[in-house]
Amino acid sequence: MRNLRAEGSGAPDATDNALVERTLAGDGQAFEGLVRRYEERAWWAAYHLLGDAEEARDVVQDGFLRAYKALARFDFGMSFYTWLYRIVVNLSIDAMRKRSRMRPVALDDVAGGLAEPDAPSGPGERIESAETVARVREVLALLPEKYRTVMTLRELDDLSCKEIASIVRSTHATVRWRLHVARRMFKEQWDRLERLAKHDAKARGAPTGSHDDAPPN
Repeated sequence: MRNLRAEGSGAPDATDNALVERTLAGDGQAFEGLVRRYEERAWWAAYHLLGDAEEARDVVQDGFLRAYKALARFDFGMSFYTWLYRIVVNLSIDAMRKRSRMRPVALDDVAGGLAEPDAPSGPGERIESAETVARVREVLALLPEKYRTVMTLRELDDLSCKEIASIVRSTHATVRWRLHVARRMFKEQWDRLERLAKHDAKARGAPTGSHDDAPPN
């Protein structure tokens, strides 16, 4: 998985600002420079939330289009990628909401406990194989949108709860609570899939030993 926080966040980038200024001045090639710089990272941000490569690509294209149309309102005191990132994440959240209205998923109350909301370890640090990646994404897809969003942004994109609160337009306390609930839901669903996998393996006569991959905390 890609960690997107280290690059493209924080202080404004002089090259980005120059490209924005040239775009606003009418240089048709300048914005293409911004696209080339951030298209891949923006795609990963969308893919982490959506889990679908084509849908993520569509969201990124829409995100760049919206950024271009709103460029006159860009704040040169912030990072262009941070600004674009927020656009892409919010478009991804909108896409998840549309998807959930088409295919509603309900979860019963779950039990169990996980680490405190700001614990550093999680899925993003423990993914070691394609099998685990697929399993993590399968479990994330079961979470309701508001819980899936905060867990993805925290664990896969490594954003702080305060940063997530700004993106989802909520309070820091609400984000921390949603993350706590999301981790409990994730643990319950992960354990359920593990039990099903062992049951299926037993039915096929395959070894039923524990998986090498431990469930994310």
